[in-house]
Amino acid sequence: MKLFLNTLAVGIAIATTPISAKTFEEMFPQYAAEFKPEDVKELSRLDYKQGEVKVGGLVSALATFDVPDDYYFLDSKDAGIVLSEMWGNPPSETLGMIFPADTTPFHSDSWGLEVTFDDIGYVSDEDAEGYDYSEILDVMKEDVAQESAWRLENDYSSIALIGWAADPHYDKERRQLYWAKELKFGESDDHTLNYNLRALGRKGVLVMNFISTMNELDQVEAATPDILNMVSFTSGNAYADFDPSLDKVAAVGIGGLIAGKVIAKTGFLVTALLLLKKFWFILLLPLLALKNRIFGKKDGE
Repeated sequence: MKLFLNTLAVGIAIATTPISAKTFEEMFPQYAAEFKPEDVKELSRLDYKQGEVKVGGLVSALATFDVPDDYYFLDSKDAGIVLSEMWGNPPSETLGMIFPADTTPFHSDSWGLEVTFDDIGYVSDEDAEGYDYSEILDVMKEDVAQESAWRLENDYSSIALIGWAADPHYDKERRQLYWAKELKFGESDDHTLNYNLRALGRKGVLVMNFISTMNELDQVEAATPDILNMVSFTSGNAYADFDPSLDKVAAVGIGGLIAGKVIAKTGFLVTALLLLKKFWFILLLPLLALKNRIFGKKDGE
């Protein structure tokens, strides 16, 4: 699916009330004295935002996140710092990230949630009740098996789709969808959790993906209702604002959103990020060595 990449046409500006942004010391007084000075310096580059956060659009916002005190939001710039500079991933367009208020991006035993927008158009949900999700899972497993073969041929570790970590669920009243997959990279005993949230809008889908391991499944499931309650499209961008005479209709329905390409051959951003996240804090490996782990590169290569 085409991601929301055209920053000139739509933009990814983030706005929020100034008083809602906190410094590292204000957000994490419990860690300021415990972390290494170099880690404090890195984390002090970020603004930790709470309250009303507007995302998307240079002129008017696409959507709003009402972030309570239990969480914080990193805007597009700061999320880019975390994803690319701190976690060692290639640069990518993002609207922001959400974390629990008691953890930093350097913690390995928690989750982060990335927010992007997919401007595929209006997704019809007329047939949302008619899908056989077990059949969809079988198709997805075949896709992953083909991708795994490519990875092995190109000296990357294998990947397998184990099954649903959370069955797909669509809330037709709120136009929100979630599902989760359990994946296995190589011979790792720690399975990857790919937990997906979607909010349907007039011109596309707000994409929210948790970055975590199966060990944090309970935390992620507990946070899912909170995340979905935070988000709302602004006036003119909501699902109900669809104008069939003006707006593009997506080529996929609800089932297509779920069964869409599980991974890309350039890397698996949403589920592979956690590998770097995990090893950064626990093993304290050099950054260049960690970058090889981000795409499941085989040891010694």
